[in-house]
Amino acid sequence: MRAVRAAHRLPCGARNLPLAVRLEPTARRSASLANLARAALRRPSGSGAWHWLHSFSLHVITGFAAVAAHYALMYALLRGGLAPVPASAVGFLAGALTRFVLSYAHVFSPTVGMPSAGVRFVVAIAAQLAANSALLAALTQGGLPVWPAQVLTTVLLTVVNYLVYRWWVFR
Repeated sequence: MRAVRAAHRLPCGARNLPLAVRLEPTARRSASLANLARAALRRPSGSGAWHWLHSFSLHVITGFAAVAAHYALMYALLRGGLAPVPASAVGFLAGALTRFVLSYAHVFSPTVGMPSAGVRFVVAIAAQLAANSALLAALTQGGLPVWPAQVLTTVLLTVVNYLVYRWWVFR
């Protein structure tokens, strides 16, 4: 858009330059960041350590979206008067749906169809829900406030979740 508006101010020969050259510096920077983001969020391919690092990084990035869904709903339910563990469980399910969609589409290269991966994901999520609830209950009963306990629970389950998804759910 900026390039189109700015084109009328360019000398005649400059109108024939590539768009990236004609863009204003802030627009060029935005285009570069967008290209970098697209490259970083591309589904990993290949094998080896770089593949694992890229795949795990995407798992963590898409996990932020899942955690945002989890925590936002948990917060709303806590404000509505629901107890911490049930509020976390419902939020966890919202995060799980977010995680499945993003993982299937962007993180892993599924070798099974969505229905099969979906069933496996539900089994994995049930186990993760139990682990999340048990760990949160233990930490809060041990005296840790709800939010630090939930953050610690999330961090501890991240690596386990990645391995389960990689080796079983999307395999």
